Amino acid sequence: MASAIDVSDMYPVHNSFRDTLSAAPHLVGSVDDGDEARRELIDNFYRNIIAFLHVHHHGEEELVFPLLRQRCPEDLALVDVIASQHRDVDELVGQSVAFLEQWATGAAGAQAQCAHTLGALGVRMTEHLYDEETKLLPLCSTNLTEQEWGVLPGHAMGAFAGDKIWLILGLIRQRMNEEQRARMLAHMPPPAVEMWTTVGEASFNLLMAEVGPLQP
Repeated sequence: MASAIDVSDMYPVHNSFRDTLSAAPHLVGSVDDGDEARRELIDNFYRNIIAFLHVHHHGEEELVFPLLRQRCPEDLALVDVIASQHRDVDELVGQSVAFLEQWATGAAGAQAQCAHTLGALGVRMTEHLYDEETKLLPLCSTNLTEQEWGVLPGHAMGAFAGDKIWLILGLIRQRMNEEQRARMLAHMPPPAVEMWTTVGEASFNLLMAEVGPLQP
């Protein structure tokens, strides 16, 4: 590579996972028995977070890891370790989805299990994200081109299977400064920009007011 590229846009993405998953034990665990509207709200919230986590990791596995393995043969072990952490996360994601589904039906004990497993997912993700930021992102900055790095956001938006892409955009934008937010909009396709500016941002603000604070 001619020079290092800027990979700092990954930090707001990572922080959106830190924020939402660390809040899960409280947000899930504090829902009152019989409050179906609140249960549906929080259930849907975390289903969208998990859907985003899925496409985030899929994008790295499809678009980043193969290039690093090709260009950084001396760091193959590191890339393999990070990839293996995805498998650990996938196991906790599967458990979290199962308990969310049980909680949605009102199964006894599912709420506590769901809160615990999402919390465990948050702990594992915190460890994984630290390794990515301190070990993998430096490799990306010096071994990928801006064009190669730049396809990640579009891949995530295109493959996202949740029902509230504006929730994900809003969570990420919360962790950005004004310059990063402007750059994000500048690189989004016009239909996505229109969605965000006309209904997305307002919908995000309304939803987060209902969800409540993610941090104490």
